[in-house]
Amino acid sequence: MLKDSHGTPYPLTVEASLDPRLTRWMWLVKWLLAIPHYVVLAFLWVGFFVVTVIAFFAILFTGRYPRPLFDFNLGVLRWSARVHYYALTVAGTDRYPPFTLEDVPDYPFHLDLPHPDRLSRGLVLVKWWLLAIPHYVLVDLFVGSGWYGSGDEWNEAHYGFSLVGALTLIAVVALLFTAVYPRRLYDFLMGLVRWILRVAVYASLMTDRYPPFALDQGGEEPAAPAPGA
Repeated sequence: MLKDSHGTPYPLTVEASLDPRLTRWMWLVKWLLAIPHYVVLAFLWVGFFVVTVIAFFAILFTGRYPRPLFDFNLGVLRWSARVHYYALTVAGTDRYPPFTLEDVPDYPFHLDLPHPDRLSRGLVLVKWWLLAIPHYVLVDLFVGSGWYGSGDEWNEAHYGFSLVGALTLIAVVALLFTAVYPRRLYDFLMGLVRWILRVAVYASLMTDRYPPFALDQGGEEPAAPAPGA
């Protein structure tokens, strides 16, 4: 994993594997097949917003993010990211996403974040709107806008240029004509997704660790350097 100025890996883990047998044409209908997920996620993101507001005050007064609330929001992020990985962003698997907030060990996309013992009561006032502004500018370029806010704003439709969307389209068109998903493009897209999700958990008050300005490409988290390296 990436190490930052703290000398320890960034707490969020985002890992995925590219399906070696992607169907050439499946990506044309995945967005349609995923409609049941969109319906469920619309309600889950309303809950995410409510839970984040409650967590804000809990952190402000106690310095702790209540574990049940944390697990729910982490599950919503996990569910949403799996659907994006399947149908919208990357489109790196043909396996239909499961309807669950839990991690599914054999699914080709994983997102995990350890529950923090303590969180700063002061940072909760500024990190989600002020400190994260430089990342918001970059994420706006990546996704066209809409993903980096808190609550249901993350799932708003966006109509500006989306770097992730454009690169995903190039990848699936290449898949259509060659039956091969460009590996370097996949690795780059996973780097963008990892960056976006790191900003997401920070803006959602789920960690105090500032997201690094690093494009860590590939399906696996970067390996930590050996001691003394």
